Amino acid sequence: MTQTLAHAPQTDDAVGLGRARRALRAVAIVSCVPYLSLKVAWLAGSRIGIPDGSSLLEHRASMAVANSVTVLMDAAVIVLALVLTRPWGLRVPAWLLVLPAWVATGLLAPIMAGFPITLVVDALGGATSTTAADGEPFLDAWVFGVVYSGFIVQGLTLGALLVLYARDRWGRLWEGRVWELPAGFIGAAQRAVAVAAAGCALPPLIAHLLWACGGTAGLGESRVTDRAGGFYVMEALSVVFLAMAVTGGLLLAFRRGRALPVGLPLALAWVGSAATVCWAAWLSLAPLTDVADGPTPVLSLTYAGQMIVGILVACLGVHFLAERSVSRKCRTA
Repeated sequence: MTQTLAHAPQTDDAVGLGRARRALRAVAIVSCVPYLSLKVAWLAGSRIGIPDGSSLLEHRASMAVANSVTVLMDAAVIVLALVLTRPWGLRVPAWLLVLPAWVATGLLAPIMAGFPITLVVDALGGATSTTAADGEPFLDAWVFGVVYSGFIVQGLTLGALLVLYARDRWGRLWEGRVWELPAGFIGAAQRAVAVAAAGCALPPLIAHLLWACGGTAGLGESRVTDRAGGFYVMEALSVVFLAMAVTGGLLLAFRRGRALPVGLPLALAWVGSAATVCWAAWLSLAPLTDVADGPTPVLSLTYAGQMIVGILVACLGVHFLAERSVSRKCRTA
């Protein structure tokens, strides 16, 4: 993962920045404008999109901090779009690019999958909620459509740019099929980590499955009364992302699915671990704004379990790529 290009190209044409990549970069940057505009307006004191009685108006100091942080986070999307499409981006240390990209994947993937499914559920008669747990209005409905649509566009464009960039810089690290990996490539320690991740995933997986099916055990009273179509969708997606992370880790550690391309378990591990860690962390930090109620002990343990699983799987992916990078260098030496 520390591989860099010794002689990075100095022009857009040299890195293959054709019309498609320029278009993706432009769309990614433009898609940040609605969200950033709303956040900056709120920081400046505007109440656009915030109805009277909203709980957001009762916690101005904490919301100012939260809005400032999220402005920086969305501005980072613009920086990522530039790094992924400029010649100097090929010289950025791997960890300095991969970590923000992994976090962006973890925060955007649940929204990209969850928001369209929630719209379908609501259209079929599911309950919609834009109010806080106490029944007071939270945000105008149009805000969610504008913000989440922008996030989906950001995820699609950044994802496409990241795949193209990674293919150019590190594509050889996931060439071939799983069966082609050397027998000693993954050792007993890595297999133990994969098994530990699978074991740690069971409690949060069962909890999210229970809540997705309508169970209320371990949920606070406010969460129970505030459930809507989006709640059930996100609980189901939490199960899916946990399963993706564990499946990707086990496939890599035990060389299962031998005919599969190596990129498939790596993609499962990347998206699954990122969504599992980052979304759980985000939900854990949300109560710090004083707008949302704090999680119950069961929820806190569930989020902690998710983060442990995701970190373990991410470590497996990092080890795999590092070992393959060393192996490739030894072959070409």
